[in-house]
Amino acid sequence: MNSVFITMEGPDGAGKSTQIELLSQYLQTRGYDVVLTREPGGTDISEAIREVILNKEYTKMGHMTELLLYAAARAQLVEEVIKPALLSGKAVICDRFVDSSAVYQGLGRELGVDKVYGINEYALAGISPDLTIFIDLEAEEGLKRKKDQSELDRMEMESLAFHQRVVEGYRQLAKLDPERIFKVDGSLPIENISTLIITEVKNRLDREHLILDQQA
Repeated sequence: MNSVFITMEGPDGAGKSTQIELLSQYLQTRGYDVVLTREPGGTDISEAIREVILNKEYTKMGHMTELLLYAAARAQLVEEVIKPALLSGKAVICDRFVDSSAVYQGLGRELGVDKVYGINEYALAGISPDLTIFIDLEAEEGLKRKKDQSELDRMEMESLAFHQRVVEGYRQLAKLDPERIFKVDGSLPIENISTLIITEVKNRLDREHLILDQQA
């Protein structure tokens, strides 16, 4: 079975975790050994970096420092978890990946998208998602959901304007790369969102299998 790498993206409060779990269940019915991971995090080293990045006491953290910390956590995750899993034919679903840095640091922090992708070339080691699912949700609604659920971390505490830039950034990326990025309306009921995501994944997997069968 061929490996598959799927990333789940969206603003804070979009409901990524729920959809990741539902998608994982579907992929298991397809016979996949599924690896679930997240950014920043997913390894002991990356989780330690996560604690630094999201600590709301670190108000003096520079924007470039933040970008480099995310890239460092990503490099460790790719080397230790994602790349080995893909090489062994597993399905990997990652809660956030490099597109998050593009919109949060590139646009939210206004460091520039090209700079973000350039720095992350070293972290990615040639790995890129087969499919990115973008759960689109207005920043105001996402923040309201987060405030209702838990205490906010350093990134979630940023201004509404910051989070609005993030949402618009995701929408721009989806327009620039519609083949890789599948956009779904995050204001829909959970079940509807799941159906749309699973249908898209199923169609892509079926198409890939058809191509492989034709090449055999």
